[in-house]
Amino acid sequence: MQSARKIRVLIAKPGLDSHDRGAKVVARALRDAGMEVIYTGLRQTPEQIAETALQEDVDVIGLSILSGAHQTLFPRVMDLIKQKGLTDVMVFAGGIIPQEDVPELKKIGIKEVFGPGTTTETIIRYVFENVPKKA
Repeated sequence: MQSARKIRVLIAKPGLDSHDRGAKVVARALRDAGMEVIYTGLRQTPEQIAETALQEDVDVIGLSILSGAHQTLFPRVMDLIKQKGLTDVMVFAGGIIPQEDVPELKKIGIKEVFGPGTTTETIIRYVFENVPKKA
């Protein structure tokens, strides 16, 4: 856990998916655990997500998707955050993502994928234990 600076987390809903209950639950749990959380709201483009991450100087990006477009949207988000030099930002994902797609998502840089039924305690612990330290 970082002592001088709170962990800053961006929770984002890329694409046209309009179901955000899970994202809001995770955002609130992370906030209640002491993190600063920015929630982008629905229907964000990969460009908006990457720009918000840059402007807000986040440590972590959580991507939530239920639409099945993760194989299109997540690689675009990852490319854009790399282009913006956000190489020290950890990205995790959650939602309805088939298990067979997880290895490919990890290959592009998504550190962890949380599926339905994952407890908020599991996500909180993962973030605290894996967030990159910033200078």
